[in-house]
Formats: sequence, C-alpha cells, structure tokens
Amino acid sequence: MADIDNKDQAELDMADMEDVEEVEDEEAGEDVNSKARQLTAQMMQNPQILAALQERLDGLVGSPFRLHGEFTQAKFYEEVHELERKYAALYQPLFDKRSDIVKAAYEPTDEECEWKADEEEELTVSKQEEMKEKAKVEEEKKDEEKEDPKGIPEFWLTVFKNVDLLSDMLQEHDEPILKHLQDIKVKFSDPGQPMSFTLEFYFETNDFFTNQVLTKTYKMRSEPDETDPFSFDGPEIMGCTGCQIDWTKGKNVTLKTIKKKQKHKGRGTVRTVTKTVPNDSFFNFFSPPEVPESGELDEDSEAVLAADFEIGHFLRERIVPRAVLYFTGEAIEDDDDDYDEEGEEADDEEGEEEADEENDPEYDPKKDANPPAECKQQ
Repeated sequence: MADIDNKDQAELDMADMEDVEEVEDEEAGEDVNSKARQLTAQMMQNPQILAALQERLDGLVGSPFRLHGEFTQAKFYEEVHELERKYAALYQPLFDKRSDIVKAAYEPTDEECEWKADEEEELTVSKQEEMKEKAKVEEEKKDEEKEDPKGIPEFWLTVFKNVDLLSDMLQEHDEPILKHLQDIKVKFSDPGQPMSFTLEFYFETNDFFTNQVLTKTYKMRSEPDETDPFSFDGPEIMGCTGCQIDWTKGKNVTLKTIKKKQKHKGRGTVRTVTKTVPNDSFFNFFSPPEVPESGELDEDSEAVLAADFEIGHFLRERIVPRAVLYFTGEAIEDDDDDYDEEGEEADDEEGEEEADEENDPEYDPKKDANPPAECKQQ
C-alpha cells in the first residue's frame, strides 16, 4: 500500500514539475519578447540605423524593376489610345449617317427603320397590330396639327436636357442657340503626336454667332511623372483650350449688362452706371481657365477645371457614341437601373431582418412599439 502511495506521490510531483516548467517557459518567452521590443525601440532611436533603413527603402522604391513596370503600363495605355483612334474611324460612317438624318440630309427608308426583334422580344400578332393602329392615329393627329418636320428638330438640345451633368450647365438663354447644334464629333490626335482629343460642335447658320464649328481640345498625359512615377494610374487630362466665339452684336449670352446707381458724396446727386459682367451660360464651356506654367491654381479654378474635365470625358465616352439612346431616354434608364439595384438589395436585407424577427418565438412586437418621445419646446 505504501508503494502505491509513493507511486501516486511521484506522479503528482512530476505533474507539478511539468506545470512549473510551462510557467517558466512562458515567463522566459515574455522576457525574450520584452527584450526584443526594447532592442527595436533602441534601434529606431539610432540615427545611423534609421538612415541606413531609409537608404534601403529608397533603393527598393526606385528600383529599375518597379520603374519598368510603370513605363510598361504607360505603353499599354498608348496602344489602347491607338485602338480608340482606329475604331473611331470605323464608327464615323455610322455617326455621319446619324448626322445626316438629324439635319434632314438623308431620310431613312421604312426597312431601315424597322427593328428586328430577337425571339424573346417578339410580340404577338394582335399586339403588333394594336401598336401599328396606335401609331397611325398619332401620325394622323400630327398631320392635322402641322406638317411633318424634316430631320430630328432639337436633337442635341434634347440630349443635353436629358442628361443631368449637361442640363445643369444650360440656361434658358442657351436653348435657342443649341437648337441650331447639328452634330458633335470627337477627333483624336494624330499618331506620334502628344495624346489629346478634340470635341467639335457643328452649328447651322444662326443669328447668334458666325462660327460654323466650336472646338474644345483636351491635352492628356500618358506617361508617369518623373518626380512621382508610382502615382501613374493611366492617362489623365492635364489641360484644355477652347476657342473664340464670334458673337453677333448684342447676342453674347456669356455677358450681361447691369445698371447701378451711384450717389455723389458731396452734392448728393445720383447717376446710373452701366457695367458688363460675366453671365452663366453653357458657352462658357469654350473659355476654360488657363493653367499657368507652374501648374498652380486657386480653389475656384481647380473646381471649374475638374468639372470641365469630367464633362469633356463624358461627352467623348458616352454622349457622342450613344446620342440616340440619350435622346430617347433609354441610356438614362440604364443608368438609373444601376442605382435601383443597390437600393433593392438594401430593401431585401431589411426585409430579411424583419422576417427573422417575426419568426423568432421569443420576439414580442409590443416591446418594439415604443411611444414617440414628446417634443419639448425650449
């Protein structure tokens, strides 16, 4: 019996020793970590060590390997620009025909106007007949009211008014002028020239100015900045230049005349002074702020240029290629659908949460029916 007790005592002593060793190992590990942190703190306070680390980091950041990657990316975007130029030439005949239809220089045939729907979009015979009858009635009403207009009147003005980004620029006095806008074209810079694109606005003869074409050129940077090469994230607009508008006398909507009354301090007489000041107008788009050589601008000019660049890019990328869809409103509906999907997802999540609460056996709706707090007037 004594032997058994001694054996149990020995096993207990061994277990205690193992616990002690584990505690000692943990304490030793903590001591090592503490010493490591102290050593690191001392090293980071040593100017020589910090200088050596900084030199090493500078060497890694400016390594030829990383610089090669940035310049390869720049080359990629240059070739993308070349593809844009190539396909712009292929699209241009379609845009020219669109322009001819808008100007009534070409009248499309019934076959060209017929939309060949996919199998999923095919309508029933009765529905087709109903739509044809409705269209016939509407055409008869138009014939009674006035003659069938040629071309598509106010095509581009309608496009501008349908797009929030552009309609915000329009003033009431701009609309009679934009009724004469017949086409907008995008011209890319020639091969071998600095990357840029020009927006060309074509107007029919009008009473407001003598220009047939108004232009806006955007200059782009397609290579990394030498002083900060790793900030490069693709081509960016660096500046833009407009054009001079030759306004007919008294028709310049970018200026307005105001009258102020001034009272003489000594004699007390009052005189009226006429002054010409800038006026809000879409046509200020063709007179952007000039970027100085230093590249430094005040906050107002920076804001104007930032909005200008956004509008120029939007006209080039969306409006010119898809003008018909913005005229009909289909492109706007597509844009709205993108935002509606996010809202629907949020609504679904809220619905799921409500359903979970209702399915909870411990859920008591009375607890949530808290009476609204009374408004206390201070």
